[in-house]
Amino acid sequence: MHYNLVIIGSGSANSIPGPEFADQKIAMIEEGTFGGTCLNVGCIPTKMFVHTADLARQAADGERFGLDTSFNGADWPAIRDRIFGHIDPISDSGKDYRESHADNENLDLYHGTAKFVEPKKLEVSTDEGTVTMTADKIVIATGSRTAIPNVAGIHDVDIFNNASIMRMEKLPKSLLVLGSGYIAAEMASVFSALGVDVTVVARSEALLRSQDADISRTYTELATEAHGVELEFNSTKVERVDGKIHLSGVQEGRERTLVADELLVATGRIPNADRMDVGKAGISVKGGRICADRYQRVLDDDRQPIEGLFTLGDVSSPYMLKHIANHEARVVRHNLLNPEDMIQVDHRAVPSAIFGHPQIGTVGITQRTAAEAGINPVVAVQKYEDIAYGWAMEDTSGFAKIIADRETTAILGCHIIGPQAPILVQLIVQAMATGQTARDIVRSQHWIHPAMPELIENALLKIIEASESATRGAGPMLPENSTEADISEEVKEGN
Repeated sequence: MHYNLVIIGSGSANSIPGPEFADQKIAMIEEGTFGGTCLNVGCIPTKMFVHTADLARQAADGERFGLDTSFNGADWPAIRDRIFGHIDPISDSGKDYRESHADNENLDLYHGTAKFVEPKKLEVSTDEGTVTMTADKIVIATGSRTAIPNVAGIHDVDIFNNASIMRMEKLPKSLLVLGSGYIAAEMASVFSALGVDVTVVARSEALLRSQDADISRTYTELATEAHGVELEFNSTKVERVDGKIHLSGVQEGRERTLVADELLVATGRIPNADRMDVGKAGISVKGGRICADRYQRVLDDDRQPIEGLFTLGDVSSPYMLKHIANHEARVVRHNLLNPEDMIQVDHRAVPSAIFGHPQIGTVGITQRTAAEAGINPVVAVQKYEDIAYGWAMEDTSGFAKIIADRETTAILGCHIIGPQAPILVQLIVQAMATGQTARDIVRSQHWIHPAMPELIENALLKIIEASESATRGAGPMLPENSTEADISEEVKEGN
């Protein structure tokens, strides 16, 4: 069977077919639940759980604000069913929409697994058998899956991943969370707030190590206060004994065993490039990801685009973020329709957020990456507790950290930990994406008082002050061999 266009994956790539493709015969192939990871088992349901957990945490924290409130327990089936009562119908309706041929009369939806036979030839295994198809153009958007660490016994016991734990039957009394990244942080925060005895087990010396060092250190300290955290724990074996999970490992040179009702594995994601026999199509794979150029064209081993093959999302992107997959899908869509006038992706200011407790919003480089690149920026830190709305929230740990070019005040990065961090960082994302400097935005607009954006305003003012001081030879410099925490303290002290 021959198609003009084959799309492998129904996540962000589902936005590609539309009325403009009405004259083309299209196949869409989905191995899992229609709509992809974000909708069904990723960012959307996760954040719905996060909001519920935040409400529970607020109720438990009322006394600090003079309120007679308390958290008296969670009805897990009600929480779960409310969330997936929203999610599942959206997935089902998306599938029904494609099967109804509303936009594309010639679109065929296949539920199965696609493997390459040649660059433009696929074999699709479905419940009804194997379908062989060829295509003029193919879009690879197969996403990623849960990474399972190499720990003895881990495949022999029932464990949870980020998808299955959201649909479990009942809340466990205790939970081990294996991992130190954003999935581990968010899930630990959710279940801890709902009354589960949570312990995060990390092989590294800190949580969220890919973040700015000050952010990572602060989050690790706060998480340790909120629930259990075991750092530098090298897991060696998992088994279930008398109904309990026993996680054995080595920590500080001695063997230890942690015990809980259940285990959540949250050690990252793996691109699905290895599941499609892409080598038979001459597709280059590096670091587990399909290689692509800035037009999202798939590359061969000589770094040359393979005619007619495009890719997007987690299977090829190092960012593994839904908003990046959506951006790449728009680029692919345009380039499919306009092969003579293609556009490139723009990854200059890629923001991300972590919805743990507290929240984190970040964009651009960290001080560590600046130092590694030989950049000597100006850095400013503004604490929540030093702005009026921070007083209202009684927040004593949150801060915004902005990194800028010392001379031009061009913003190079921003890292925020605290309430509303993902919202606040968007102010800086817009400035970076449009080329505005700290000087451009800090006094060219009014900043509402008292409100959270003052956190950003004050940090930007510190950037300007430090930059101007630097031109007079008095600005803060990056001390040789200093840590990010050292630098932050210098700026807080006004140096």
